[in-house]
Amino acid sequence: MGRAKVFVTRKLFDEAISLIEEYADVEVYESEEEPAPYDLILDKVRDIDGLLCLLTDKIDARIIEAGECLKVISNYAVGYDNIDVEAATKRGIYVTNTPGVLTETTADLAWAILMAIARRVVEADKYVRAGKWVHAWGPKMMLGSDVHGKTLGIVGLGRIGSAVARRAKGFNMRVIYYDVFRREDLERELGLEYKPLEELLKEADYVTLHVPLTKETYHLIGEKELDLMKPTAYLINTSRGAVIDQKALYKALKERRIAGAALDVFEKEPIDPDDPLLELDNVVLTPHIGSASVETRKKMAMIAAENLVSVLRGVEPPNLVNPEVRRIRPLKPRE
Repeated sequence: MGRAKVFVTRKLFDEAISLIEEYADVEVYESEEEPAPYDLILDKVRDIDGLLCLLTDKIDARIIEAGECLKVISNYAVGYDNIDVEAATKRGIYVTNTPGVLTETTADLAWAILMAIARRVVEADKYVRAGKWVHAWGPKMMLGSDVHGKTLGIVGLGRIGSAVARRAKGFNMRVIYYDVFRREDLERELGLEYKPLEELLKEADYVTLHVPLTKETYHLIGEKELDLMKPTAYLINTSRGAVIDQKALYKALKERRIAGAALDVFEKEPIDPDDPLLELDNVVLTPHIGSASVETRKKMAMIAAENLVSVLRGVEPPNLVNPEVRRIRPLKPRE
């Protein structure tokens, strides 16, 4: 039995590539920023056993069908809405992700952009750099909103949502949440209050989104939901861009029906340079950097590599997205 072949769609940390090279011949698309072209992935997948891809890579049924020898798709992300998991499962292809490792780092980013929009940090930075700070101080200069003592509404109380809730206690905030599953254990531990989504939107001073992108969560926050929010409230999104109807959000921000928003994710990424959101001063925009710390991104790369290598070795991967695949293609340890 010859060595397995692997294609990696982006240049990763050397430690992760070295791990894969112990078990397979590896080809890497040598770019740190530019995604591998779709047609290139389609071509490469015809002759590989393992694919390590990023969230920006669309791994659809066409690519999956072309992967005649493909055994594993290892996603360098927690989310996997870029992969047609159903098509992969039917072909007996194992799909893996990198959960857990980026929880705390993404929660940090959610708080960073929440506070940035609340206290107008980005605006203030631009103000100073533009030479507009000509008077030392004024009673109404760059007024923002307090964070401490306010009501935080968390939509989605999974790993990241829970981490955000824990940080809120340090700001003496009232924390309310909505999730499809009640978390009475966390309600007791952290003093959280469960609320239906509509009530949460009406009561919260800050609404932060931490849900996966599914058919049910697509445009979960649209014009109707935005109209329920207080005119003094802020919306924060570090989950997936399409959870918000971006056109409806722009309109609400433009008309000042909500105070502001802080977004790390967008319906289209990268955001179009002519997107009207870029014209607004009551929104903070970051380029999908929720997990972007040195420590976390390295850990993600190693987990993605370990997931991929496990399947190639015929061993259960640590983070399997589609466990039903076991019935279609049971793993057998390689000699």
